[in-house]
Amino acid sequence: MTEFYEDGDNIADTKAPDGPIETRWERRRFGAKLVNPANKRKLTVIVVGTGLAGGSAAATLAELGYHVKSYCYQDSPRRAHSIAAQGGINAAKNYRGDGDSIHRLFYDTVKGGDFRSRESNVRRLAEISVEIIDQCVAQGVPFAREYGGLLDTRSFGGAQVSRTFYARGQTGQQLLLGAYQALERQIGAGNVEMNARHEMLELIIVDGRARGIVVRDLVSGEITTEFADAVVLASGGYGNVFYLSTNAKGCNVTASWRAHRKGALFANPCYTQIHPTCIPVSGDHQSKLTLMSESLRNDGRVWVPKAKGDQRAPGAIPEDERDYYLERIYPAFGNLVPRDIASRAAKNVCDEGRGVGPGGLGVYLDFADAIQRLGRAAVEAKYGNLFEMYQRITGEDPYEVPMRIYPAVHYTMGGLWVDYDLQSTIPGLFVIGEANFSDHGANRLGASALMQGLADGYFVLPNTIGDYLAAGPFDKLTADHDQVAAARQQVEDRITRLLAINGDRTVDSFHRELGRIMWEYCGMERTDEGLRKAISLIRDLKAEFWQRVRVPGDGEGLNQSLEKAGRVADFFELAELMCIDALHRTESCGGHFRAESQDADGEAKRDDEHFSYVAAWEWGGEDAQPVLHKEDLDFEYVHPSTRSYK
Repeated sequence: MTEFYEDGDNIADTKAPDGPIETRWERRRFGAKLVNPANKRKLTVIVVGTGLAGGSAAATLAELGYHVKSYCYQDSPRRAHSIAAQGGINAAKNYRGDGDSIHRLFYDTVKGGDFRSRESNVRRLAEISVEIIDQCVAQGVPFAREYGGLLDTRSFGGAQVSRTFYARGQTGQQLLLGAYQALERQIGAGNVEMNARHEMLELIIVDGRARGIVVRDLVSGEITTEFADAVVLASGGYGNVFYLSTNAKGCNVTASWRAHRKGALFANPCYTQIHPTCIPVSGDHQSKLTLMSESLRNDGRVWVPKAKGDQRAPGAIPEDERDYYLERIYPAFGNLVPRDIASRAAKNVCDEGRGVGPGGLGVYLDFADAIQRLGRAAVEAKYGNLFEMYQRITGEDPYEVPMRIYPAVHYTMGGLWVDYDLQSTIPGLFVIGEANFSDHGANRLGASALMQGLADGYFVLPNTIGDYLAAGPFDKLTADHDQVAAARQQVEDRITRLLAINGDRTVDSFHRELGRIMWEYCGMERTDEGLRKAISLIRDLKAEFWQRVRVPGDGEGLNQSLEKAGRVADFFELAELMCIDALHRTESCGGHFRAESQDADGEAKRDDEHFSYVAAWEWGGEDAQPVLHKEDLDFEYVHPSTRSYK
């Protein structure tokens, strides 16, 4: 395998405390250096991204007294993609009295991640979960409530307790509005400088520290250098490397990838979450996919015909000719198995020729039983906006016929490597939310993304960044500093190069072709042969991109083709690393399923002896191989076991 990478030294998270896991976060907070209020006013922090992690972090840091400069490429911070999250947010409140606890949430998350996450991080996340709900309720987030007025919860995959708080099918939107209001308060107070329609195109490193970013004004085309004492990346995940995903079209990897090229390690890039509950692809014209919330699996039953090639309408297929395959294979969890399990099961039945809809790439999600048991009004109260969205997209009424769903790329567990303080391998560069790798291992449980984003932004980063900033403020920088000028020149040269190609293929045509390669060979199932082929195809396509892509217009002003070209160029480099990471990890775990590593029942087969580590990759250079650094994972409290949901 070493024809694709080099081995480097092992790494370790030196910030994580040892000792009893129940007190590690408390002891780390107490041991971290503090910054007194007068000094905070002298310190500036840049936050890139305004989703749940970035918005909550910017608001909280400003509330603490730091001067914050916030950047997003959308026209408003409230248009961040966190707004699209539907189903809910986990918290170990145990309001139902059904056996939940901080330890059970910790256990479920480590197990759900297939024993590829850090115990210290996950335990902290479980502890903070209970504080998040109190914070959001105080902000006025309209969580669903029971008849008596108490906050309501529902179940999600990977858990046998009901711990997911929700606001119909709009949880992400409502949580983001809470963070947005807190952010706007600080903008109004003059503590946050908000810069919308600005895209980060380079990280500025001076004397080994992250000291700022190079941004392009997407409206005027102006390129500027922005300085701070620390930089926080909250720029989301990289699922759009597959072209078709549930992500907004603007979601990209550029902010993280620019940092990676400057020395930040990129961890576990092959860990991609395939969400089992998405509206199937309808044709080659499609540019993105639509998620149907996992919460629907509370009441919807997943099934396919027992017979291959059964083309009858679902209502014409009697009960004894239906295969409720999740309930059959995984009786303990049924339709609430984790996402990776449900996705592979759907692929398997479709591969057998029992899929439904165009091309046989779909399974039914049927609410007939729930409507009969609860009544249409109750189902509508829980899921009405989701049903309406499905009907508008497909033209089918899910109250009358089952939804058709199929797995699609959704979330990325990999991201920039960070320590317990959420600091990357570049001093002064902190990474939060989906942009880091830290909490979910090889598979994220449903409703845990919102939990992690808000935990990082409201509670973790504000406590840990002070330990770094206590050494500041650092020397003032100017645009003519050698390292600053070099970073800006790199951006200008890249733009000039893209505009000068003047080829005959659109950016989207390259992106779509890259996505097909990734889905085919590094998607739901990976093989040694397929990954090697993918690496070769990606390298050839990347070379063609730099010779044939056509970017119309110029860099002076609004140019969305130029924006996309820069992002797709970074996706090419990321895609190759994803395939190399997937190739080197010859086990199956979570969202990474190697066909060569499965048991007799077709379930993922881990190899804890050889792969119980975080794979953290160092940029090797334009013409050099990436370097693999391993962070060994130790399990004291949740011992690795065969991951069974039967």
